[in-house]
Amino acid sequence: MTSIRSTHSHTDLRLRNGDPKTVQEKRSQNSILPTISTTSKRRWALFRVDTAGESGRTGIHPWHLLKVCFRSVCTLSMVVNILWPFVPAAIVVHFARPDLHVWIFSLNYIAMVPSANLLGFAGGELAKKLPKMIGIVVETTLGSVVELVLFMVLLYNHGRTEHSDLIPVIQAAILGSIMANLLLCLGLCFFVGGIKRHEQSFHEAISEVGTGLLLVAGFGLLIPSAFYSALRGSVNDHFTLVQLDEYALTISRASAVILLVAFLTYLFFNLHSHNSIFDDILEKDEDHDEDRHEEAARAKLTMIECFVVIAIALTCVCMSAVFLVQEIEYIVERGVSDNFLGLILVPLVEKAAEHLTAVDEAWDNQINFALFHCLAPSIQTALLNAPLTVIVGWGMGKDMSLNFEIFMVVLLVLSILVVGNFLRDGKSNYLEGALCVLVYFIIAVCTWYYPPVHMTSTNQA
Repeated sequence: MTSIRSTHSHTDLRLRNGDPKTVQEKRSQNSILPTISTTSKRRWALFRVDTAGESGRTGIHPWHLLKVCFRSVCTLSMVVNILWPFVPAAIVVHFARPDLHVWIFSLNYIAMVPSANLLGFAGGELAKKLPKMIGIVVETTLGSVVELVLFMVLLYNHGRTEHSDLIPVIQAAILGSIMANLLLCLGLCFFVGGIKRHEQSFHEAISEVGTGLLLVAGFGLLIPSAFYSALRGSVNDHFTLVQLDEYALTISRASAVILLVAFLTYLFFNLHSHNSIFDDILEKDEDHDEDRHEEAARAKLTMIECFVVIAIALTCVCMSAVFLVQEIEYIVERGVSDNFLGLILVPLVEKAAEHLTAVDEAWDNQINFALFHCLAPSIQTALLNAPLTVIVGWGMGKDMSLNFEIFMVVLLVLSILVVGNFLRDGKSNYLEGALCVLVYFIIAVCTWYYPPVHMTSTNQA
């Protein structure tokens, strides 16, 4: 007892004398906010050990690998793995019956779901072996690879035939991907998490940074469209439509470069200057995981197995993307609008893995993780994938621009505002989630009846 009292007295004396170290320790104990000093010593640690990602094995064990991948991390993800027979079927039909365009498109569309799910699972396994924020970024990047592959294949196939005008599909897919994450995925997370609880609380650092970046990204994507729309009515003999198109394309390319700089700044913020804050938030979120004991007991992949599975999943995704894109012009000819393809159909399949992961985390009361898996892919699409597509198109001599249809730009801005309003109070419930999902359904219905770009366009020559 004497030693304990003397320790407390010594601590109180240090506090009265203003010892910085003791004051910081006291503040850390009394504050609910994470502090940078708590994790600064492990800021640059590359791998984590003795964590939820530890497999307890080394090397590759094929049969064990198959069992781990099939069981996945949740029941919903395991059910998706039942779709794997569609992958070989899609490949066989593509080469055996190239005249069955609708069948090839449908089979490859379905085949992309289990492939993307496997890629997301392997990315999640790898992320658990890395520091929190590095793992989230790696997992998000791997999920965005599916989207980037689709964009590049669409861009490559644009203009190869007389009817293959695929740039409108890419433009719609860029905005559709962001809205699918913001409205559908985030709405499902709020709804599923709110079913079991009165409400869920998330940290303001994640919501404020996420919504701020989305507003900036939306502003950057909006500028070329606003410029074109504002000046289209002023076209005359001295200022022609051709000049306006050229200016809008130049502005799009300049905006793409600037948005890439914004993405690099965002990475530096998350991975270096403020990484310890986000690490602490996510560590506390792991403590709230309601099935943490089951996750700890679940068999996991080794580091080598993660890379092997990622390579296999990427191969399957790339093949399905190539076969899918080749059939788009035939699908459009049969009455499916290119806007509906890009805004609704393509984002649903490319984001399947991220949506499953986020919804499972919300169900397990890891709402901060779920928010990261909803907001981070949207930010990456707006600040990385879209600008990269514009720049690659520039290098290929194709007029890929950020001059979107006004209808779609308005939908994007309204979606960001709606989600930002729901995130403002730092709490969520099933009502907010249901409203987000219902808004997404309204957008889907409107897009189905939106005429193709070659028939009528508000922002194209």
